[in-house]
Amino acid sequence: MPRALNPELTELPLERLRLRRSVKWARYPADVLPAFVAEMDFPLAEPVRVALAEAVELDDAGYAWPQALGLAEAFAEFAERRLGWSVDPARVSPASDVVGAITSVLAELTEPGHGVVINSPVYHPFFGVVEELGRELVEAPLVDGELDAEAVEACFAAGARALILCSPHNPVGTTPSREQLVALAAAAARHGAWVLADEIHAPLTLPGAEHVPYLAASEEAAAHGIAFSSASKTFNLAGLHCAQIVTASDQAAAVIGRLPFLATHCAHFGAIGAVAAFRHGDAWLDDVLAVLDHNRGLLADLLAEHLPEVGYTPPRAGYLAWLDLRQLGLGDDPAATLLERGKVALSPGPDFGRQGAGFARLNFGTSPALLEEAVERIAKGAGRA
Repeated sequence: MPRALNPELTELPLERLRLRRSVKWARYPADVLPAFVAEMDFPLAEPVRVALAEAVELDDAGYAWPQALGLAEAFAEFAERRLGWSVDPARVSPASDVVGAITSVLAELTEPGHGVVINSPVYHPFFGVVEELGRELVEAPLVDGELDAEAVEACFAAGARALILCSPHNPVGTTPSREQLVALAAAAARHGAWVLADEIHAPLTLPGAEHVPYLAASEEAAAHGIAFSSASKTFNLAGLHCAQIVTASDQAAAVIGRLPFLATHCAHFGAIGAVAAFRHGDAWLDDVLAVLDHNRGLLADLLAEHLPEVGYTPPRAGYLAWLDLRQLGLGDDPAATLLERGKVALSPGPDFGRQGAGFARLNFGTSPALLEEAVERIAKGAGRA
């Protein structure tokens, strides 16, 4: 039986949301409905709110010492409980954020000019990370939204030294199978390459799907992989700056041991919030998953009613919808037209790679009512309303 929807997560007053000062609610004028950046509209989990309030009450805003808070242990407990993933706390290192951690690890593992593979269309900061480090960007595009392990191996065989794996995938919302990950790990082992697995959306895997932690896929994955996670997406804590770097082999742990001082440090409030979320946030997370599951189905119904030309496959994880808007005739960047004409802000598809031309990403981590309004604004912007 489906979990009943928590009204605290489905009844979100727009006027209250507009009081927020994060980028989602501050970037655009008040007549624009934001549905772009990966930031949910739900209230914070109460255990997180309490932990942060207690820190403020104690004037506890100094430098982070996550060892005292038990951050690594809390993450390992959460990973075991929620993902069926046995993690050694001694192999968990703090970091400020996932993208920064990936950048630091890539800088350690590769040299300027080395190839780094991405599976486009993909989370747009990956493009910038590779280019800013002076590495060669190598694309092994998804095939019908799925990972193509053979294409990745061809890139390794041609000399690429690493893959940034987005699992679950952003923006498409797919989850690689164990067989795909095993094949990927075997390819990395054959060619002496590394897989850096961004698994930040893993705890948001939705009913009917399974997330396989990359490091647990095989012995070769453990040997040639490094994983990255955070409470930031799952518990809406991006502003607190706390992430985890996870290894499962001595050679991977040695890489982390060579990172610069600042690469393995996080913010104090971030560690406090993450520990509270990992240890006491399960009930809230279950409620969030129920709303997201409802909303991905609602979005399909709304599009069928208002915009049947739009292509949409409900994601298997997360709260991001990858919309194929090419049949609407709005050009390569339909998000720009929809912002101007419909006053709804979506993430531009071309930001995710050339495969994103004609697409846009929509965030449905909000109330059903605001999701319905977003679709109505898209229809208006497309001249269908």
